[in-house]
Amino acid sequence: MDVSHLQCTINMEKLNEQGIVRQRSTYKRCTIVLGRDQFRDILLRIIVKDQIAHSFNLKEIILYRRFLKEGKATIKLLTQSILIMLSNCPPDRLSAFLACLKVKHAIKYNEGLTCDRKRLRSDIPKCFDNISPLVENDLKKAKENIPLQSLHDKTPKRKRFEGPNDINPRKLMVVSNNAISQPKSNMKLNKSQLNALNAVKCGQNVFITGSGGTGKSFLLKKIIGLLPPHDTFITASTGVAACQIGGMTLHSFAGIGSGSSSLEKCITMASRHLPSVQWKNCQHLIIDEISMIDSVLFDKIEAIARAIRKNEKPFGGIQLIICGDFLQLPPIMKKNETKKFCFQAESWSLCVHKTIELTEVKRQSDPLFVNILNNIRVGRCPDNVVEKLNETKENKIDADGILATRLCTHKENVDQINKVQLESLPGKIMSFQAIDSDQMFTKTLDSCCPVGATLELKIGAQVLLTKNLDIGQGLVNGARGIVASFSSGNTVTPVVKFSNGLKRVIKAEKWMIKTGSSGQVTRTQLPLQLAWAISIHKSQGMTLDCVEISLSRVFECGQAYVALSRAKTLRGLRVLDFSKACIKAHPDVLNYYVRLRRRTNLQNSL
Repeated sequence: MDVSHLQCTINMEKLNEQGIVRQRSTYKRCTIVLGRDQFRDILLRIIVKDQIAHSFNLKEIILYRRFLKEGKATIKLLTQSILIMLSNCPPDRLSAFLACLKVKHAIKYNEGLTCDRKRLRSDIPKCFDNISPLVENDLKKAKENIPLQSLHDKTPKRKRFEGPNDINPRKLMVVSNNAISQPKSNMKLNKSQLNALNAVKCGQNVFITGSGGTGKSFLLKKIIGLLPPHDTFITASTGVAACQIGGMTLHSFAGIGSGSSSLEKCITMASRHLPSVQWKNCQHLIIDEISMIDSVLFDKIEAIARAIRKNEKPFGGIQLIICGDFLQLPPIMKKNETKKFCFQAESWSLCVHKTIELTEVKRQSDPLFVNILNNIRVGRCPDNVVEKLNETKENKIDADGILATRLCTHKENVDQINKVQLESLPGKIMSFQAIDSDQMFTKTLDSCCPVGATLELKIGAQVLLTKNLDIGQGLVNGARGIVASFSSGNTVTPVVKFSNGLKRVIKAEKWMIKTGSSGQVTRTQLPLQLAWAISIHKSQGMTLDCVEISLSRVFECGQAYVALSRAKTLRGLRVLDFSKACIKAHPDVLNYYVRLRRRTNLQNSL
């Protein structure tokens, strides 16, 4: 990745001595380029329609990065009294660009900038070289010459200047060999994931599939980080799945309500102001958990896209990035209706240019367990699989008072188990109420957020995390623990002892749900839920180290596989009332994956 170039929208303001704006300029589609001049000082150029619109010598600067995840940042040029406000930037590219700017500028500032007198007297020819990516030597220089302080330390004693005294190289992204990675992260894209990422970069419509734990969500987040936020819309088939990737439901984006109305009525609904603006602005549409969207709805949305955008290309010319596993949860259909999956839609083959199946399992490392799950996924249940799963009934998986979480097929069973267990504990119930930004959207937040409006806890309550807090210490979505105590002070918060032995005060976190092209609502609540039992549906995306599963009431194809694949190891799994009858895979889906693999093998052999 070339970190010296960044495509974005720029709003530039020139300020007078009092800080009042005296001139504004807007460049909706431009490129900002980071380079060095003939004195090796750092220059910033704004390129509009292949012409240099502005060129600035960077002396003293402030970087504002609060809204980095939304693709926004501001560079303040103190010497020139200019604000350069960047927006609609791919978040990962913006992060790499700013990290490179920050380290390179800080090193140059420490070495000394070229004075104006020297510039005027020099006869060196003017030049401009794109700045090189960050390498280990840059970080070494930063560590040797620059005091280590927090990135968020504004150090106002001299001036609020992000120069040499405001760098922490240990927290910056490292860019080398055209790859971007966090220094402490071991997560790398494999060959199949890179193939998918490159296809997206080339503008292809891509379907990413694979079994549970193969890194589909990880890859999707990488893709989201490389696309411009203003014309990228992130959706999923369910509210819970949409919340996990910071998006909205596909129905909400399309503006079609439940989607059950006729095509003509749906087009009328989607033609309202907000949905039509979304459709017209959309250049990249991400759809997660596609397995729960049926073929009729997919065809209907595809036709709506062409009608609203007045573009007869498939999906109205929008780039599609679709993700999911058809061998997991299927579409919800009415009684006596025949299931028809997305890949059976008339428009599917026209809309999807490339299908990439991820096969490298990352969630489970035990080959035996991976083999069992692969069999279950495709509806096979040989005697050795039955034997191994029946043996798990004897597993002793409770430890230090932390019990196994039971996965249930029905929500009412979950609520009943958690209620009875909480009431059986001695002591006073502590109630924690969520803060919703808009009470009109409370029902929407209830259905989308992994946390409820009210959370009731006692000392001894079994809980699990519903958000990644500290991946390095194992505090991830699905980490389980027990409420050890409640902290004292102005705000009472639970202290949770996790299964890895770590104790942590758990404070409220914020979830954001998008409600339109620019609208959003938030819920602030403790990132916990009671964990004596959870539903299979709510467990999607989680990795559980200690889980008990009841499969007697399995009613859908793929439901048993989704439940079993939440477990990290065979030792941490206890399966109750298991029988071959609960293992189901839809024959149409099996045929689809057989054809997909044949096609993939044929392409690989050419």
